[in-house]
Amino acid sequence: MTTALITGSTAGIGAAFARRLAADGHDLVLVARDTKRLREQATELHDRHGIEAEVLSADLAEDKGIEVVAERLGDRKNPVDLLINNAGFGNKGRYLDVSMADELRMLKVHCEAVLRLTSAAAEAMRERGRGGVVNVASVAAFVPRGTYGASKAWVVQFTQGAAKDLAGSGVRLMALCPGFVRTEFHERAGMGTDNIPGWMWLDADKLVAAALADLARGKTLSIPDPRYKALMGLVKVTPRGLMGGISSRTGRKYGPQ
Repeated sequence: MTTALITGSTAGIGAAFARRLAADGHDLVLVARDTKRLREQATELHDRHGIEAEVLSADLAEDKGIEVVAERLGDRKNPVDLLINNAGFGNKGRYLDVSMADELRMLKVHCEAVLRLTSAAAEAMRERGRGGVVNVASVAAFVPRGTYGASKAWVVQFTQGAAKDLAGSGVRLMALCPGFVRTEFHERAGMGTDNIPGWMWLDADKLVAAALADLARGKTLSIPDPRYKALMGLVKVTPRGLMGGISSRTGRKYGPQ
């Protein structure tokens, strides 16, 4: 059996990855802050699918948490074959309305943790000549919209650049860019979702299936839905200045800042 490590595994996209990978027979290392939820998740997946599910409590907004997960990824005796960097969050409020501490915490989780964990995993994977990393970004990466979008843009650029550097090594890296997904994300950030059109919502399980298929095809960027692929196509041909105004208005209405 191969082993997959998933950060932010107890809810949303992370939980969907855990369900799918367990169903496919992968052992798991489940990473999140809530130890109780992690243990409950591990027990459920073990009982349902007969896989081994290791629990690793860690806060990726703290150096200690990142170090604990990086150490596990570097364990040569118990190798991790697939890393899903999914942990993340949004802040409610416009620029300068959000505290600097919260902005820096976001960058710690979305950028520094992704860099350090990807590097720890990829180094060990390159030695074995195989492995994969999925860094969860967002379609917000492609529009000028505050710290959240900027951090996700960094994830995309970093992942695609690292993928090129590791080409031919057997290590595959892919940035996953979903749109709105029905998860706890908005609730945790204190954001209402009643005004988000129904057609914009994605199903987490279908998203994960599409993402894993894209990874198997060797893609370095996955936008796993025709609706959002079409929207991102429009973004590419829209003047940057106009897009900034549109994204500012829609960001305040629909998404994290």
